[in-house]
Amino acid sequence: MGYRNGTYVAFDGNGTTDPTKGDMKYYGLLQSWNASNKFELTFSDSHKKTYQVKDSSTKRTLQARLLERMRNSKNMLLIISDETNWDRGMLNFEIEKAVDYYEIPLIVAYTGYSYIPNPGALAHKWPKALYERIINQTAKCIHIPFKQKAISAAVSQFGVNNKDDQLTSPLSYYNESAYIRWGYKS
Repeated sequence: MGYRNGTYVAFDGNGTTDPTKGDMKYYGLLQSWNASNKFELTFSDSHKKTYQVKDSSTKRTLQARLLERMRNSKNMLLIISDETNWDRGMLNFEIEKAVDYYEIPLIVAYTGYSYIPNPGALAHKWPKALYERIINQTAKCIHIPFKQKAISAAVSQFGVNNKDDQLTSPLSYYNESAYIRWGYKS
């Protein structure tokens, strides 16, 4: 396995290929933050490191490409919105492989929030594979709002290569002082 330095971004495609709809719009926003010098967020996007997958690709081809990207990833940024489905598409496959096979820490970013003081209260938003792995405590997660500074902090802090700062719980979250420092809470 090569050096794992990428961030694997996962989200529910909501059954659309339109980048302005569903959770794809959040991935687009994340990419623009990453490309801009106006933000402190910088990460190596695992999806940019391999061949692109066409909409006409078979499920097997798509899964093989996703696994290749995951093998080179240090963490997974999982975008959760009000539109994220319990059991649709490839998202549950991605979560299952990230946790069960590659032991990738999950950065669970919720849209529409500025502060996540109690991740368990958001269980109704979790896709099936995340829910199961949080309940059986195999997932190692930090729960954050889908905000640029929180994402930047988590992406740089948590990864398979960082032995000093490991996630040990499925329900980790930042304390109130971090949110105050980022300007999300006064």
